[in-house]
Amino acid sequence: MTSIAAHPNQIPTPNSLKQDAVVISLVGLAHGISHFFHMILAPLFPWLKEAFSLSYAELGILMSAFFVVSGIGQALAGFVVDRIGARAVLFFGITCLALSAVVLAVAPNYAVLMLGSMLAGLGNSVFHPADYTILNKCVTTQRLSHAFSVHGISGNLGWAAAPVFLVSLANLYNWRIALMAAAALPLIVMIILFSYRHLLHTDPKPHTVTNTSSAGQQSHDNSVFHFMRLPAVWMCFLFFFMISMGIGGIQSFSPTALREVYGMSLAWATAAYTAYMLTSAVGMIWGGFIAAKTTDHDRTITVAFSFSAIIALLLSTGWVSPIMAVVLMGAVGLGAGIAGPSRDLLIRAASPKNATGRVYGVVYSGLDIGLAFSPALFGAIMDAHHPHWVFACIGMFQMLAIFTAVGVGTNTRNRAK
Repeated sequence: MTSIAAHPNQIPTPNSLKQDAVVISLVGLAHGISHFFHMILAPLFPWLKEAFSLSYAELGILMSAFFVVSGIGQALAGFVVDRIGARAVLFFGITCLALSAVVLAVAPNYAVLMLGSMLAGLGNSVFHPADYTILNKCVTTQRLSHAFSVHGISGNLGWAAAPVFLVSLANLYNWRIALMAAAALPLIVMIILFSYRHLLHTDPKPHTVTNTSSAGQQSHDNSVFHFMRLPAVWMCFLFFFMISMGIGGIQSFSPTALREVYGMSLAWATAAYTAYMLTSAVGMIWGGFIAAKTTDHDRTITVAFSFSAIIALLLSTGWVSPIMAVVLMGAVGLGAGIAGPSRDLLIRAASPKNATGRVYGVVYSGLDIGLAFSPALFGAIMDAHHPHWVFACIGMFQMLAIFTAVGVGTNTRNRAK
């Protein structure tokens, strides 16, 4: 298997381990700051609610606006990445994140809070198509599975860091200072990435058609929108929609559901969510080594998500002790983490040449759409007083994701024959 950046008849010269490590670290740093901004508002809800006299519904709409803008923007950003290159688009996104935090910090009313949230969503929209294009084109193929592991772990670290950073500063000073301090983080990341900008260059190439009798067919097959006619692309989109619905349920309501199902304290419920995050990171590292040894990535995903789904269904029964529920939350995270690198390599295998940004943009927009709708679904379940269903639905979405992953893998293998 050769690098996407290489000509089909050429074997790319491998980069040094040091160069690949630097590129992976830079992209991971950028991905971490994007996930930090996923949580730029949620930890500050208690302060925002009081400062602007907002309802929980109004606060939830702020988050939905973030992910709707990000989802739409992500699909479009992929085309821009393939057109002008990933580096410039990535720098634009980081700049938007910094600006969004400033707007939120000085917001005098709800309308400006909404503007800041949407601006953060616009900034977030570029990261997956830009990140994966840089990794696919600038990292040696044999190290891509580990690159995707680091990429996933850095995102989880961003999620974990945001509440600690924002709540600590809001408690020490106030929520506006917390957001203004958050605005400095993307600027620091930008300075670091700009210093190593020569390693992030992806050199987009204009489309050309060879002068052969099949030129007309080639032009049709390699058109800008040809990838959208591939069933595997839309199955990947559905795959991400399904897994993000489960992720949204875990992030939004798993601690609350655990408290109601198992009667555990807030500290134990928080520990269960932390266990999920930590084991997910461990799973991503392990999954990178697994993905490096196989090309049947859908089968790895099937085993990993089947394990997670069964554990989630067991959690929904309420049969185990509170301590065991914490352990089982960790098991759910482990399975989801193992599937991560295989998930990203599955999409890479399904992507037509020179369409990396477009494919990742469209496919990952399914993630944002799922994260936009998931809190509303699980919130309704909790309002209906069915906390057991939270874990049952998480397991169901993971099982549905398996069917889409198998469809992608089967379709990709058939195309390769």
